[in-house]
Amino acid sequence: MMSLPFSLKYSAGPLFIALCSVVAFFFEPMSGNYLAYDRYAIQGLETWRIVSGNIVHTNGYHLLLNLAGLALLWALHGEHYRIGLYLKVFVWCCLGTSVGLYFFSPDLIWYAGLSGALHGIFAWGACVDIKEKMKSGWLLLIGLAIKVGYEQIDGSSEQVANLIDAKVAVDAHLFGALTGIAIFLLMFITAKRK
Repeated sequence: MMSLPFSLKYSAGPLFIALCSVVAFFFEPMSGNYLAYDRYAIQGLETWRIVSGNIVHTNGYHLLLNLAGLALLWALHGEHYRIGLYLKVFVWCCLGTSVGLYFFSPDLIWYAGLSGALHGIFAWGACVDIKEKMKSGWLLLIGLAIKVGYEQIDGSSEQVANLIDAKVAVDAHLFGALTGIAIFLLMFITAKRK
């Protein structure tokens, strides 16, 4: 069996997510109407929105900001991004973000974008760095905690909200980050038991 080259092996997951987001963007507004996180639609059993809401974006700036975040995270933690593992972590981060919003942010009716899942992948990658004895993992995790904590206290940036034509869903960042840490802990505990 032929193995993938290193760069493709560790970048295929983020590239797949980027491709899905770009394709969804080119089908706007239809993709947003059918795929975005929508509390009332989810209550009507359109449960795919729990994951798909993370792929659609409000505008081109929103998409570009999230794609830049996706690339930055790959630059930080790309060595941990085996295709299957990365996609599993991504989907779980989407689920954790959306389920957190659904149960703990009842005022948030509509949500779109990768940012919640990206915060989860950031947290997971920082935890993996810590496990691999990379001191930078602690700095990244502490920085993420400060950012998310600041957003919970002070809200989001008005400039970013204006740029993406939507209020920044800071709760999505919180639930994404918590999900990333929970996924790492579950993987770590499971690996220890084996």
